[in-house]
Amino acid sequence: MPRFREAGDITLDLFHRDGRIADRWLALYPREFELLWRLAEQPGEPMSRRELLADVWRINFDPETNSVAVHVARVRAKLGLFGLAGMLATDPERGYYLDIPSDQSVFLFDKGSADRL
Repeated sequence: MPRFREAGDITLDLFHRDGRIADRWLALYPREFELLWRLAEQPGEPMSRRELLADVWRINFDPETNSVAVHVARVRAKLGLFGLAGMLATDPERGYYLDIPSDQSVFLFDKGSADRL
């Protein structure tokens, strides 16, 4: 399993269980990190609430709570500090996904320095 996963301007760090944009940590809570990590595994591909509950929350029943939506909102708020809230997108019929632009990142992250963190 890789230590880092790139998702547009975000570098997810499995060791720190957090994400960075440029040189700033996002201060993700564990489920927020797991949500982003899972969505970054297949960017652009929507995952339903049920799939996220199974993969991130590790439950195979619907607890009838808004936990997924709450975590998505929290991650969007953290990304919003960098103007990236829209990166975590919603398809009303298919679920949540990472909408990662194909153009050059505005945030530069020296991947070599990540090993020294």
